[in-house]
Amino acid sequence: MPASLPVSLDRLGYTHSLLERHSAERSGPTPTLADTPDASLLLFCGDVPVLRVTDEHATCLLNPEDAARAGALPLELFLGRVGGRPAFAGALPADAAALYRDDPAYRVIDARAVAVEGAVPAPEMGVLATAKSLLGWHARHGFCANCGHATTLSCGGFRRDCGSCGTEHFPRTDPVVIMLITRGDRCLLGRQARFLPGVYSCLAGFLEPGETIEDAVRRETFEEAGIRVGAVRYHFSQPWPFPSSLMIGCEGEALGDALVLDRTELEDARWFTREEVRRMLDRTHPDGLMTPPPMAIANALVRTFAEA
Repeated sequence: MPASLPVSLDRLGYTHSLLERHSAERSGPTPTLADTPDASLLLFCGDVPVLRVTDEHATCLLNPEDAARAGALPLELFLGRVGGRPAFAGALPADAAALYRDDPAYRVIDARAVAVEGAVPAPEMGVLATAKSLLGWHARHGFCANCGHATTLSCGGFRRDCGSCGTEHFPRTDPVVIMLITRGDRCLLGRQARFLPGVYSCLAGFLEPGETIEDAVRRETFEEAGIRVGAVRYHFSQPWPFPSSLMIGCEGEALGDALVLDRTELEDARWFTREEVRRMLDRTHPDGLMTPPPMAIANALVRTFAEA
C-alpha cells in the first residue's frame, strides 16, 4: 500500500480479522466443538449468519450453547483461534433460521448487511468472511473433480480428500481486479443494471489463467469501456465472501478518454471530476448520484482519488 495513501480503511468490510491461522494445527487431529466448551462458533443457517445481540451491537462469535437448540451440526470446520480460543464454523439448513429469528437475543441477517450496517465489530468481519467462504466451498465441492467420487473433510476443513483416487482438494479463492481508471483530474465510473438507482462504481473483472494483475486491469477496462490503460498501481485488497473472491484494488492511467461501452456489461459509464466524486461520496450530488457504501473497496478507491 502506498505510504501516502490518504484514506482510512477502518470501514472496509471483511479486511480486519481476529483469526489466528496456524496450518500446523490442521495437520494432525484437530479440536472439535464438543471437546472445547470455551470455543467460539460462527453459525450459519444456509448462507446467512446468526448473530448474538450484545449490550452495544452484536457479535458473530457465538458459544456452543447457541447452536444446541438446533441439534447436531451437519458440518463443522476448525478455523483456527480467536483470542487463543478455538474457533469453529458450523452450518445448519436454511430453515433453521426460524429457531433464532424470533428470539430477541439473536439476529439473522445477510453477511452483506452485517458489513453495511457495521453490525459486528470490524475485527470480527474477517473471521466471518473466512467462515462463509469455507462453508460455501464445502457445500459445492462434495465430489472429486478428478474421478467423481465423494470426498471427505480433512485438515479441519481446509482440505477435502478423495479416498478413491487420492486427490487432495483445497479451497479456492477467485482473484478479481477492481480498478479506478483516472485521466488527469477525472476518473471513470460505471454502473450495471443491477445496481441501486444512481450508484456508480469502479470497473471490475476476474483474472484469467496466466494473466498478471496489471494486464487484467488493462483488458477488463478495454473490454468494458474501450479505454486503453498504461501504468497500473496496486492500492489495497478486500476479501469478498460471495462466494470466495479477493478484490484487488488498483488505479490505472487512461491513455485516452473516448468511451465505447459494452452494453452487456455496463448500463452506463462516464468520466467524473474530483468535485463530482466528492459530492457523490457525501451524497450531495445534484443528480442524486452516489458511490457504493464505505464497506466496499470501490468506495475506498474513489475516496483515494477524491482526497488526493
